[in-house]
Amino acid sequence: MTGRTVRGVMGRALRLVARTLRGEWYGIVVDPVRQLMRRGLSGLVLAFVAAFGVIFFHALAQHPAGRVVVTDVGGVQADLPLWLALLRTPVSLYVPALDLPVWAGITQLFLAFALAELTLGRGRTLFISYATTLAGTLTVRVMIAMGPGWWGLGLPPSIGKVLDTGPSAAVVGLFTYLSVVRRAPVVFFLTGGSMVAESVVDPNLAGREHLIAVAAAIVLAVFHERGPRWLRVRAAVRAARDLPPASPAVPAPVPPVVVPRPSGHALGHDGRPSNAYPELLGGKGE
Repeated sequence: MTGRTVRGVMGRALRLVARTLRGEWYGIVVDPVRQLMRRGLSGLVLAFVAAFGVIFFHALAQHPAGRVVVTDVGGVQADLPLWLALLRTPVSLYVPALDLPVWAGITQLFLAFALAELTLGRGRTLFISYATTLAGTLTVRVMIAMGPGWWGLGLPPSIGKVLDTGPSAAVVGLFTYLSVVRRAPVVFFLTGGSMVAESVVDPNLAGREHLIAVAAAIVLAVFHERGPRWLRVRAAVRAARDLPPASPAVPAPVPPVVVPRPSGHALGHDGRPSNAYPELLGGKGE
């Protein structure tokens, strides 16, 4: 390759990177800030509730009796009955992992819920956070039922006594979902890529649940992109099918042509037409 070709390729690559970063900056930072300026603090309700919930349960878990209460209310384990795990899962979004620094996690939690609420809306944010957490909880049960082996997918029964990841799976799921729908590859690799690295370096239950949350968020984001379009096409086809058959076109009636009668001064004294308008008589004038 010549020097000019190399410079052209590098120039195109730099322009592509610049456009990507610019779009990511507007999609992840500028647009949410505009929404915050328009909606005010009411656009951060979920973020404040999640942060204060984690702080409350963390403070409560500092006492022995409080730790028992926190575990009984929001602790999810794979060896619990399914109905009890499903009942505790919404509360587990606010129960931090006892072996992780809570204040660093609160910052990530607040940022994830704030960006998602300002970008996606309150209802979709709640759905994505709960769906990704629940996906990890249910998939771990399947892995334990498979047992050790299965090319590393199965888990031993002892994992059933380990608490799940708490709100971190929801945080990873929200960041991944946002990065896909907003075309933000940097955010995607910082979240999904870091989870893959964590699973490789320290293969534990939290790493697996994070990977499951990433996969679930990608599936939901793809459906968000393609689902509404498919629904719009289906609705258009149904509407076209339900239309009544078109009736044949009926030509409009043609109005009759009225020839104007000569005025009174065009008649002679004897009542006969004069030659003042010879073109009406087919003759020539005087």
